[in-house]
Amino acid sequence: MMVLMAGKETRTPSSAPGRTSAASGVPTAARPAVSGGNPTTATRAWATRLVVVGIVLSAVNLRPAITSLGALLEEVRDGLGMSGSVAGLLTSVPPLCFAVFGVMAPRLARRFGPAAVVCAAMAAVTAGLLIRPYVGGTAGFLAGSALALMGIAVSNVLMPVIVKRWFPDRVGSMTGLYSMALAAGTSVAAAVTVPLTDALGGGWQPGLAVWAGLAAAAVLPWVPLVRDRGPAQAAGAGSEARARAERQPPALRITRSRTAWALAVFFGLQATAAYITMGWMAQIFRDAGVSASTAGLLLAVTMVMGVPLAFVIPRVATRLPRQGPIVIALGVCGLAGYAGLYLAPASGAWAWAVLLGISNCAFPLALTMVGMRARTAAGVVQLSAFAQSTGYLISIPGPLLVGVLYQHSGGWGLPIALMVGLMIPQMAVGVLAGRDRTVEDEAGTAP
Repeated sequence: MMVLMAGKETRTPSSAPGRTSAASGVPTAARPAVSGGNPTTATRAWATRLVVVGIVLSAVNLRPAITSLGALLEEVRDGLGMSGSVAGLLTSVPPLCFAVFGVMAPRLARRFGPAAVVCAAMAAVTAGLLIRPYVGGTAGFLAGSALALMGIAVSNVLMPVIVKRWFPDRVGSMTGLYSMALAAGTSVAAAVTVPLTDALGGGWQPGLAVWAGLAAAAVLPWVPLVRDRGPAQAAGAGSEARARAERQPPALRITRSRTAWALAVFFGLQATAAYITMGWMAQIFRDAGVSASTAGLLLAVTMVMGVPLAFVIPRVATRLPRQGPIVIALGVCGLAGYAGLYLAPASGAWAWAVLLGISNCAFPLALTMVGMRARTAAGVVQLSAFAQSTGYLISIPGPLLVGVLYQHSGGWGLPIALMVGLMIPQMAVGVLAGRDRTVEDEAGTAP
């Protein structure tokens, strides 16, 4: 992994506090201060490797809470006595939590440091996944899910920030790495949740709770880094003014940036498609006559497509002045996959799973554009929080509306038509978000 990240990105803006040393290739942000301000090579390498491990393990845990539920949604509905509409509400909880709690991430990061916040967030994911199957009733299940999703929401926002601070000249490759890890965790959870549930006795509760162990492992790499405040702290005793400026940068008028709004809407529409897919695609296949285990594998195929593509797409995107062509290509794959789900959901199931998996790689592309559309780490913090929080707010009605349409129409024709209708504006705003400009140029700073 470290070899793959060795190359420098070409189109990625970088900030002064995160300069890379020509001698070592290690960002100054990754250099913990030691006696005399001259860190050893061993300490620099250890800290950098620890951050990489933390990023990867955290990314692996950003979706199993959702896809494991999607694989067992029918069993959870029966066990808790949910209607289709309530199940649609359940699949809308992730974007709601991401919108509500994600906006808190920048303030928490400024006060405690990004590493400490991500460490606490992974602990919250662990606790939520462990308790939600056993608290009893729909309300308790929702509360446990909300706790886990709160941790995921904060980590969602801070992952681009940590990448920008520690690896300012490798935004594309590092974004690809954690997007690939995210896709791997998503697909593995979709594929093995049903077999794990059967191996643990057939009850859905242990099949969901088992993912708390993976989340607990993600807490560990961040523990030695909880005192780290990013590159400003590592600048040394002679950089107190810069350290204060890094912790309290002038705020951008982010809502004045057309690029920020385009990126937020693009993020929201791709999130809508992703959460509809994660929450409902297995059920679409099961209703078409596919077995539960095969439907879980099909969902896993959709998710696993992001493993190679989530590494390739960000690296390609950072080398292009405009990302619009990638947006269009992904959207066309999505439209073809939805058409297949409508016309021949069972006979062409594997092809539709692959096409929708390619389309879902709009997520790592959106994350990459967050890093590219701001010049500084402070700008990335604000843009990441704005785009993700606003985007997840936009995505809330989609999964719920799919559940309502499914229940009242008795089939999947109307829900699939909704998915197709949302893909067109996603492509349009994605092209706008992919233009070669930064939010600092458009927004200005608050007085």
